[in-house]
Amino acid sequence: MAKVKMTKKATSIDMTAMCDVAFLLLTFFILTATAKVPEPLPVDTPSSTVQTKLPETGLATITIGKSDAKEQVFYGMKDRDVRSGALDYMAQKYKLTFTDEEKAQFALIEEFGVPIESLKQLLAMKGADRAKKGVQPGIPCDSINNQLQDWIQYARKAHIDGGATKELQFAIKGDAKEEYPQIKRIMDILQDQKINSFNLVTGLRGKDY
Repeated sequence: MAKVKMTKKATSIDMTAMCDVAFLLLTFFILTATAKVPEPLPVDTPSSTVQTKLPETGLATITIGKSDAKEQVFYGMKDRDVRSGALDYMAQKYKLTFTDEEKAQFALIEEFGVPIESLKQLLAMKGADRAKKGVQPGIPCDSINNQLQDWIQYARKAHIDGGATKELQFAIKGDAKEEYPQIKRIMDILQDQKINSFNLVTGLRGKDY
């Protein structure tokens, strides 16, 4: 008995719904993505197997590195209200006045490295210009002019003023080639304020390290 030949028909799939889903997902990821802010003092952190993440709030970071063979220290505060409060305290101590616009601009800066006397000039720059090499010389932290110690103290006060129930946490981020005396100098500044618990920022070590 002869086999009945089935007529082949062209198949078509309506991709309209799939395209709609793809564009919705793409729009979602674009709107929720956070742009990485350029670091004014990029450092190559040492490797480690520790995978503990730093908190997103209640944290201040001290970055130590070199630019043109010169040691530099930068300071950053995660919370905007802590930045604003610390700036008010620093302005009172150093007898400086910042406008509301300058205060609002400072609240947007995650990390900086200039003496308090040069902060107005930094705030007047565009964001891209602030991150250029050599623009920020670092925060003074020597025995004669230790502004870093003041920033740490006033950030802690601003953190408590904001109603925090826990102490402000600190992290030290240093270059892998940084010499130990420089790191110890920062540790001593923290310990002078009875801050004996802090994090050391490292990069994740590969499995074939």
